[in-house]
Amino acid sequence: MSTSITTEILGELPKLSEVKAPFPISTSWIRGGDGLVGFGKYKSHVVSGPKRFTEASQWWRNELSQLTIHNNVHGSGTGPILFTSFSFLDTDESELIIPEIIVGRKGGKSWITWIGDSQQPIIEPRTLENQALSINWGAGSISESEWKSRVSLAVERIKNGELEKVVLARDLSAVSNSPIDLQTLIQRLESEYPSTWVFLVENLVGATPELLVRLSKSLVTSRVLAGTIRKTGDEAKDLTLAATLAKSSKDLEEHEYAVRSVAEALAPFCSSTNVPESPFVLHLSNVMHLATDVTGVVNESATPVDMFTVIKALHPSAAVCGTPTDIAREVISEIEGMARGRYAGPVGWIDARGDGEVGIALRCGKLESDLQTIRLFAGCGVVAGSVADEELAESQAKLLPMRTALATL
Repeated sequence: MSTSITTEILGELPKLSEVKAPFPISTSWIRGGDGLVGFGKYKSHVVSGPKRFTEASQWWRNELSQLTIHNNVHGSGTGPILFTSFSFLDTDESELIIPEIIVGRKGGKSWITWIGDSQQPIIEPRTLENQALSINWGAGSISESEWKSRVSLAVERIKNGELEKVVLARDLSAVSNSPIDLQTLIQRLESEYPSTWVFLVENLVGATPELLVRLSKSLVTSRVLAGTIRKTGDEAKDLTLAATLAKSSKDLEEHEYAVRSVAEALAPFCSSTNVPESPFVLHLSNVMHLATDVTGVVNESATPVDMFTVIKALHPSAAVCGTPTDIAREVISEIEGMARGRYAGPVGWIDARGDGEVGIALRCGKLESDLQTIRLFAGCGVVAGSVADEELAESQAKLLPMRTALATL
């Protein structure tokens, strides 16, 4: 017996993070006021192992076959939506969620999708108030001094010729005096970091600047970030720093590895690809990154390509793992000193047509089920020219978005 799912146009909405539905918020993907927010859970599923992307695709197709779809809006992001949060390593669990209600907005048009034969759910503004939380910060899996030692060890192994680049991550733990309101946290991130993708899937929440892949009809896009410098808050100084970043041989080397890995992964699926010769400097609220948008046209004469196939080919990229990928992954397992879980894994959404947007879970934290304990994550690309103290400072800058958002709740 099939289940009905309906999509209809909505009237004018406040910010997506500030809408109220009959169920609590469960998922989000918001950037610049547009995106998708999910409430409640119609279905959820866990996959793991080396075939997790294939199994996720099969589960999604099976769920779609059991839905009777009434889509009166059409277009990318309408109709049934699957939110995904994949683990960095295939040994950890990946989460799949189909929300009960989805509210979307793009280009001034808003819509709602709901599951079941009931009338359209009531969507209204939600008043968000400061929680006045007290956050107690604790140590991560390893100390700062130990992490710097491991960065130095990675540099030594790179100089010895074992690999060209490796990304080392660290974590930071915190405990709140009362449960953290996820929707308020998302609102803070959306307000402070409008050029990032603000995501939530199964208590993994953050504001990532890195788009692993967007698939819209036959056009595929991937935004690659590698090479970072912290902002000072002084506009003139930051412009000088941006120019320094754009000429930095260390950062350009790191960026080249990341761009090359993405372009090579996309090539088998595309009839043509475009890789700009030079990166641009992406300005965020707290840092600046070297960025390149790699685009391609999917080869329609080849075997049909869906998002899961492309994600599998792209993950993990050099931006979150290293070069060569297999060796970098081994070095991470040997010396990083923590379990990444879903940090640095693919996170985003996929619709019934196979279109979607999937980023890399960066600038994020994982809340425990009590909603009071959270782990924050940050990673840095280590190459031959890396200096441990500078990498630590970069990791602290990357932890700032979540730390600031938590501090203002």
